Amino acid sequence: MKLYIRQKVFSWGDKFTVMDEFGNDKYMVEGEIFSWGKKLHVYDMTGNEVAFIKQEVWSFLPRYYVFCGETQVAEIRKEFTFLFPRYTIDGLGWDIAGDFTSHEYEITQNGQPIVYISKEWMTWGDSYLLDIQDPADEIVALAVVLTIDCVTDSNSGASITISSN
Repeated sequence: MKLYIRQKVFSWGDKFTVMDEFGNDKYMVEGEIFSWGKKLHVYDMTGNEVAFIKQEVWSFLPRYYVFCGETQVAEIRKEFTFLFPRYTIDGLGWDIAGDFTSHEYEITQNGQPIVYISKEWMTWGDSYLLDIQDPADEIVALAVVLTIDCVTDSNSGASITISSN
């Protein structure tokens, strides 16, 4: 299963869509403007919230929580490093490795791929492909990738995110 994220200058108050491999809108993502800490809501196209991402406000390094319904399913932490960003995903048993600033990385569980994220160069506008192996992981994988994208881009001073606009 594939999802596409198109490049756009991102602000947390934006609304944007995530598309499936056929170019159809699959999810709507909406950021909150006036809140303590950054927050993203992920909705299916019928308006049901399928995931919620919330930043821990009082944390030395970026720390985010991913919720599906009322249940916290993951905690994503940026690790302290000098050269290259590194993240830890707690709660899912997932590992993550790759080049985050180039949007070329992979999330695995016990060595088995969950999702591969790559930049698509030959598309109309820059796009990022999420190649998700198991449809059951789709929503959580999307939420984790959105979180890492937002943390990576907010720390680099430039922002890239998902949009169909």
